[in-house]
Amino acid sequence: MSNTRVSRRQFLNYTLMGVGGFMASGMLMPMIRFAVDPVLEAGAAGDYIPTSQKVSELTEEPVRVDFTYDQVDGWYESEVTGTAWVYKEGDKVVALSPVCKHLGCTVNWGGDSAHPNQFFCPCHAGRYEKNGQNVPGTPPIGPLDEFDVKIEDDLLYLGATKPNTLI
Repeated sequence: MSNTRVSRRQFLNYTLMGVGGFMASGMLMPMIRFAVDPVLEAGAAGDYIPTSQKVSELTEEPVRVDFTYDQVDGWYESEVTGTAWVYKEGDKVVALSPVCKHLGCTVNWGGDSAHPNQFFCPCHAGRYEKNGQNVPGTPPIGPLDEFDVKIEDDLLYLGATKPNTLI
């Protein structure tokens, strides 16, 4: 053992530093966990959502396909319903988002009797071609988004939306 004695002042200094360090680590650990946890969590961006639409029943005419998925917001879990406009173009299956690029309204296929072969947004008379391209001179500022598509056992699976690649 050492012959150096610890004074009362040094003992209190060491004790307070130890207790203070323990308390500081107790406060910092939740903050570090809060910052690092989202990085370590597995993302669900590659998930595909099953639909009831059979690919063999699709034609060149766009049909509305509704789908549901579970969404978790903090502690609240809800079932969300989504929609896509789906059609075949040759052997390729195309799924377009129904969200208008002008103000986010929902577009419908053939919703305007003057333009029956276009998507129509009833909010401000916006129009889109069948491939999602916005018609010049109408309010939308960009084309409709496109869904990633996967086909398994003749059933359609929809992935995340992406910018339109058809135009």
